[in-house]
Amino acid sequence: MLRPEQPSACVVAVTWLQPELRVHAGELAASLALPLVEPLAGGALLLLQVGDDGLRLQLTGADAPGAVQVDFVAGALAHRRQFGGGTGQMVAKAAGLRGSMRPTILDATAGLGRDAFVLAALGCQVTMIERQPVIAALLADGLARARHAGGEVAEIASRMQLIQADAISAMADWQMAVPQVIHLDPMFPHRDKSALVKKEMRVFRPLAGDDLDAPALLAAARKLASHRVVVKRPRKASAIAGPAPTAELSGQSSRYDIYGIRKLEV
Repeated sequence: MLRPEQPSACVVAVTWLQPELRVHAGELAASLALPLVEPLAGGALLLLQVGDDGLRLQLTGADAPGAVQVDFVAGALAHRRQFGGGTGQMVAKAAGLRGSMRPTILDATAGLGRDAFVLAALGCQVTMIERQPVIAALLADGLARARHAGGEVAEIASRMQLIQADAISAMADWQMAVPQVIHLDPMFPHRDKSALVKKEMRVFRPLAGDDLDAPALLAAARKLASHRVVVKRPRKASAIAGPAPTAELSGQSSRYDIYGIRKLEV
């Protein structure tokens, strides 16, 4: 097990919230090649906290917002699963869900897995790629807790698979069944005014930065997908550099650029 390190300037460190979880925190720190620090130690911009209710990522500092955690069982995603509007949701329309059509989905920029969970809840098989190891760890932890919860949430989580990898490289050397639809949500300076989005951007920006390779990501996705690629963008932002979208769907704060390849048919 890793010994707790002396505080030093770093981006992310691992710690524990209950004494009995110290060993688990050490194992996680070793697997992610991150320093392990005492719970009250300073020096890290972000703390990946191991708690009895799962992993959470906490920004440090006097004005830091609350911790970010992936929770598919309760909270906002539970409400969206029950009352979110089904296939009338913009992400579902963009991905081509209609009638009995449930395409296979590759979410190549999974993040916290919200869009992937919505699509899986509507019946799609969803493979997720997340390249940032700390964010992938949060997502894996959320998936594990969802599967352990049983019932409908566990059934939804069973349709979700996570790969921690660079999406461009993974799509270029894809060995699994070709996805019908690829969903992209590159990191960008969100204009969404909600407290949730602003909190997550403050936490994730030091880890992930902006996706400056978005054009290469889109090119790799268009080469792999069998039927369409859908890209989430701020509503007033320009499209990603490259071929123009064949269609778009706009909402209040965001839109989907759709790159059609062939028609989705049952």
